[in-house]
This record gives sequence, structure tokens and C-alpha cells, in this order.
Amino acid sequence: MDFSLVITDPLFYAMAIPAVLLVGISKGGFAGGIGLIAVPMMALSVSPLQAAGILLPILMVMDAIGVWAYRRKWDRKNLFMLLPGAVIGIGLGAVTARFVSDDVVRLIIGFVAVAFTLHHWLNGGETRKAQSANRAQGTFWGMVGGYTSFVSHAGSPPFQVYMLPQKLDKSIYVGTSVMFFAVVNWVKLAPYAWLGQLAPGNLMTSAVLLPLAPIGVALGIWLHNIIPEKPFFRVIYLMIFAVGLKLLWDGFSGIAFSGS
Repeated sequence: MDFSLVITDPLFYAMAIPAVLLVGISKGGFAGGIGLIAVPMMALSVSPLQAAGILLPILMVMDAIGVWAYRRKWDRKNLFMLLPGAVIGIGLGAVTARFVSDDVVRLIIGFVAVAFTLHHWLNGGETRKAQSANRAQGTFWGMVGGYTSFVSHAGSPPFQVYMLPQKLDKSIYVGTSVMFFAVVNWVKLAPYAWLGQLAPGNLMTSAVLLPLAPIGVALGIWLHNIIPEKPFFRVIYLMIFAVGLKLLWDGFSGIAFSGS
């Protein structure tokens, strides 16, 4: 392996190391959530597309660990409703990735995340009756999640918009997320290679950061196991809201800056 291709910028690692750990904690214990900030953090020193390419192999290792940890705790019905739409969304992402502004994608995801959490809080979310799995909704939100996951590894808010109102057991909820994104990331592999995001330099940089993957996931699983169910879901909603605000800020700032 030619490690001369590895990124050496100290700013990149100052951002990438905490970003990878946060992704692992989020994937291992909180169904995505705050892991959304990884690409924006890394994009402070490399392009968002390159950051997404570097993260993909790391995410796949995290997925493998998560699949084993939650192998008996996931919802088959919901997963099979979400995945067909996700494949369509990934296809749309592959076709449009070079033409759609990263800032526009951030604004869309941020708006969905903030609107969803505000709706939950303002309409008695904790006291409302749990919703049932729905094929049409699952297909739609799976498609949105597949698209946003492809362009910036930001598929969690659409997934959560569909899954959280069902009020599943917290481990079933996280396990379904783990299984969903494990499949999504494998499907993304071929189009990422086609777009050149798995170039040797990106893969070598992924290898340098890879040892952080099991550490982050293990921390996430530990936190998941010690946090009671009600506080757990309150934390999830707060994380979605905070990430949504961050994405809205990044999107508006990016568009304003590019127009100045």
C-alpha cells in the first residue's frame, strides 16, 4: 500500500478523529443522530464528496460490528418496507450527485429534522399513540434516506421521521437502523467507486482512521445499555433537532457565502 497518498493535513485529523468517534457512538447506540455532523466536520479541510468517500469504508466496518451486536434485535417488517425506496434513492443520488449543491442537500435535511422534532414536541409526542408500520411511508422515507445517505451520509433524519413515531423498543429501533444502513452502505459501494470517491488516497486515509471504528461503536453500545428508555428517546429527539439546526446553518451560510 502506498501511504504517500494518505492525507497529512493536521486540520483534517483534528476534525476527522472526533468525527469518526462520534459516528461510531451514534451508530452503535443512537441510530445515527449526531453522526450526521461527521461529513460537515471533515469538509472543513476536504470536499464533502471526498469526506463521504473516506467515511464509507469506515462506516462499513462499523456496520459489521453493529450487525453482530444487534443481530437478534431488529424489525424485519419495517426493514423490508424501507429498503426498496432506499435503493431508488441511492440510484437518484448517484445520477445527480455531481449536479446538486451540498448546501441545498443540507438545507433539505435540516428542514426535515427541525420540522419533525418541533411537530413531535408541540403535539404531545410522548403521549401520542404509537403509529403502525406503513408501506407507502416506509418506501418514501426510505427513498429520501437513501438519497441523503448517498450524498452526505445523512440518511438518519428521514429514517427517524418514519421509525420514531412507532415507539418501538429502543434496542429494536437501533437494531433496525443498524441493519438498514448496513445494506444501504453496501449498495452505495459500487456507485461511489464509479464516481471516483474510493480513490487510493481516500482508501489509505480510511485505513489510518479505521482503528477508531470499533472504539466508537463499543462506546455507543455501552451508552445505549445504560440509558433508560424514556431519556434515551428524549436524547434522540434533541440530537435530531441540534443536528437539523447545524445543517440549516451550514446550508444557509454556504449559499450566502457562494453568492457573495
